[in-house]
Amino acid sequence: MDELIPLNQANLPRMPEGVAVPRYDRARLTRGIVHIGLGNFHRAHQAWYLHRLMQQGLGHDWAIVGAGVRPSDSVMRDKLQAQDWLTTLIELDPAGKSAEISGSMIDFVPVAPDNGPLIDAMADPAIRIVAMTVTEGGYFLDPATGGFDAGHPDIVHDAANPDRPRTAFGAMIAALKRRREAGAGPFTGMSCDNLQGNGKILRQTILSLARMSDPDLADWIDANCTFPNSMVDCIVPATGPKEIALVQSFGIDDKAPVTHENFRQWVIEDRFCAGRPEWDRAGVTFSDEVHAYERMKIRILNGGHQVIADPAEILGIETIAGAMAHPRIRRLLHKVVLDEIAPHVAPVPGMTPQSYLELVDRRFSNTEIGDTTRRVAFDGSSRHPGFLVPSIRDGLKAGTPVEGLALVSALWARYCTGIREDGSKVEPNDPNWDKLQAIAIEARERPLAWLEQRHIYGDLASADRFADAFARWLPMIHDKGVEASLNAYLAG
Repeated sequence: MDELIPLNQANLPRMPEGVAVPRYDRARLTRGIVHIGLGNFHRAHQAWYLHRLMQQGLGHDWAIVGAGVRPSDSVMRDKLQAQDWLTTLIELDPAGKSAEISGSMIDFVPVAPDNGPLIDAMADPAIRIVAMTVTEGGYFLDPATGGFDAGHPDIVHDAANPDRPRTAFGAMIAALKRRREAGAGPFTGMSCDNLQGNGKILRQTILSLARMSDPDLADWIDANCTFPNSMVDCIVPATGPKEIALVQSFGIDDKAPVTHENFRQWVIEDRFCAGRPEWDRAGVTFSDEVHAYERMKIRILNGGHQVIADPAEILGIETIAGAMAHPRIRRLLHKVVLDEIAPHVAPVPGMTPQSYLELVDRRFSNTEIGDTTRRVAFDGSSRHPGFLVPSIRDGLKAGTPVEGLALVSALWARYCTGIREDGSKVEPNDPNWDKLQAIAIEARERPLAWLEQRHIYGDLASADRFADAFARWLPMIHDKGVEASLNAYLAG
């Protein structure tokens, strides 16, 4: 292999032939967006849409300033700073891989315990949008009710110390307070996480926290800021040695490359109190029907990921494409979605739930992606209540089947025992792993112990049709194994 070219601004003209690079003058870009939670997904999705807009000569006053609130975010900041905030994006298309370098990010604020630099950045009048990808479990929600969890220790701290907040939400409130005092005006808060009504949830978190310390400020935020709902979609694997080797195969030395599938979608409500980039020129859909797109994606794609990841993990299947190559797991996905999820999902323009399942099947089966079942199974304590429990409740209410969803919940409980069928150990894979594992072991003898986790299942332990099915499936999985249990469901 020829000598690798380090990724940085000075080396852009030297990049290998066929690697697309920014055509715009990055030195002339000015900040307009702060994005909190600058992981792989953001760089492959939202930052890419802005990059593509900039390639058209537009949006140059909307450059991204990255941010994080966890000490580990400093590691990403250091990597990106060393390469002038550039990222190599590698598209994993079965027809052939391609690479481009995205340059829409121009800074990353230092990470500090009191979030002072982040507050300073968001208080800058040039910032008109504050966006975030902080995971589904990062919004301080009570999983049983969907309401704001005012008793969380970090929320209690931020309410008592609004000038030294621990959370991204506390930092946003502190910045908005400065902007109000300086007459700088509001900014739009934009969630890009996989939550039904993510803008509404972000608004709830911000206003609820603000009211705990400054009700007048909360009223000002309510009256002036906007929080558009959005739906985001792109499969983006984690970066590891394989991805590093892949970017090097293109001749580029990038310490933080991102791989992604050959599909993206972004649907947003057009509610921006301080303006927005012309993202529609780069392929974004602006719509008042975001909820319909959200429901289809969250219920079928995100829910479908959970349907296949846990049985695959128990069987030692490492990738999502590998799970789809297992005929019973693939049939499980189709049967659960068609019989138990799709009946509660409305069509969107140009797409029925059934045709969306076929699209999801093709995307999950992309062998170039290498997305791991472990990554998809991570944080089931947030993903199951967010992606699957709503379909269970809809099925119980409508009288439609819930047998498959009960089986999927039982497979998750079996996974959380921490031992695969071949005897290998599952390393902790949830922020609440120790507690989940203890309950999963208890549930082997008393299955309803699993459903009695009210923060996940609410009152479903007393919903006989679902609870009885779960109590049949879990012992079968333990006694006869995953394959036999899948056969029993598929034969029903």
